[in-house]
Amino acid sequence: MLKNEWDRLADKALAGELLTLDEGLRVLQADDDEVLPILHAAFKVRKQYYGKKVKLNMIINAKSGMCPEDCGYCSQSIISDAPIEKYTFMDKQTLIDGAKEALNRKAGTYCIVASGRGPSEKEIDNVIEAVKEIKDTMPLKICACLGIVGEEKAKKLKEAGVDRYNHNLNTHQDNFSNITSTHNYDDRVMTVETIKSAGMSPCSGCIIGMGETDEQIVETAYALRDVEADSIPVNFLNPIKGTPLESQSTTKPMKALKVLALMRFINPKTEIRVSGGREINLRTLQPMAFYAANSVFVGDYLTTEGQAVTLDHQMIEDLGFEIEECAL
Repeated sequence: MLKNEWDRLADKALAGELLTLDEGLRVLQADDDEVLPILHAAFKVRKQYYGKKVKLNMIINAKSGMCPEDCGYCSQSIISDAPIEKYTFMDKQTLIDGAKEALNRKAGTYCIVASGRGPSEKEIDNVIEAVKEIKDTMPLKICACLGIVGEEKAKKLKEAGVDRYNHNLNTHQDNFSNITSTHNYDDRVMTVETIKSAGMSPCSGCIIGMGETDEQIVETAYALRDVEADSIPVNFLNPIKGTPLESQSTTKPMKALKVLALMRFINPKTEIRVSGGREINLRTLQPMAFYAANSVFVGDYLTTEGQAVTLDHQMIEDLGFEIEECAL
C-alpha cells in the first residue's frame, strides 16, 4: 500500500529533511476533510519525540500596560485604547505567589512576562530576587519574557536561574512593518541570539492571523527553525477591541489545526505550544491541537482570559494523554 502524502511528509520530518515551500503550502491549503489524516501524520512525529505527554505553562502578567511600543495586536501598547488594568512591576512576593499558583495548576514552567520595550535594572533585580527564591523552594522551570535585552542583563537572568527566555518573532519579516514600527524584525532576531549566547533556552514563536499569507506562514516556520527555538508558542490572534487589529477575522479552527501540523512537520523535535487565542480560534476543536502540539498555556493570558484550568486538565485526560511533570 502506498503511503499517503501526509505520511510521507511525516517520514521526511522524522528523517530530518526540511519540507519544501510547496509541501508546506499543501498542508495549509489542503481541503478540510484532510485535517484528520494530516493530524494523524503530525502525531506520528509528535509521538516520536514527546509520546503522549503535554507540558503545562502558566503566565503571570508582571507589569501591565504603559508600553511605548506600537504593536498593533497588543492591548498594552501606546496606541491601544483597550480598557485594561495597568500597573507597575509586581513585587517579589507577588511573583513568588504566582509560582505557587503555577504548581497548583500542575504547570511545569512559570512564565514571568512584563510589558515594555525592555526591562530596567530595577526590574531585572526584582525578577532575579524572586527567581532565586522560587528555584530554591519549588520544582519549576522559569521562563522570562521582558522584551529586548542585551548581553549583561541576559547573563544576570541566566545566573539567577532563569531557564528560558521568550521573545517571539511574531510574524514574517515582510509583514513586520504592518504590525509594528517602533522596533524591527532584526531587533527580535538579535534578542533571540543574545538569549542563546547567555545560555538560556530560546523560546520564540508567532501570532497567526495578522494579515500574513500562507507562504509567509511557511517561511515563518522556517525562520523559527533557523533561530533554533527550543520552544515555539503558536498564538492565534485574539482581536482585542481598542487595538488596530480589532476588526481582523479570527483563524478558522480547521486552518489553525493545519498551522499546528505544519509547525510540527518543519520543527519536528521542538516543543510546539498552542498558545494565546486558542479558545476563540480553535473553539470546540481545541483537543485536536494536541495531536500536533505537545505544550499549552493554562489559565489566563496577559490581558485576556483563558478557559478554566480544570477543563484543560480534563481535556488532556479525556484524550488519553498525560500531564508532564517538571523535570529539572
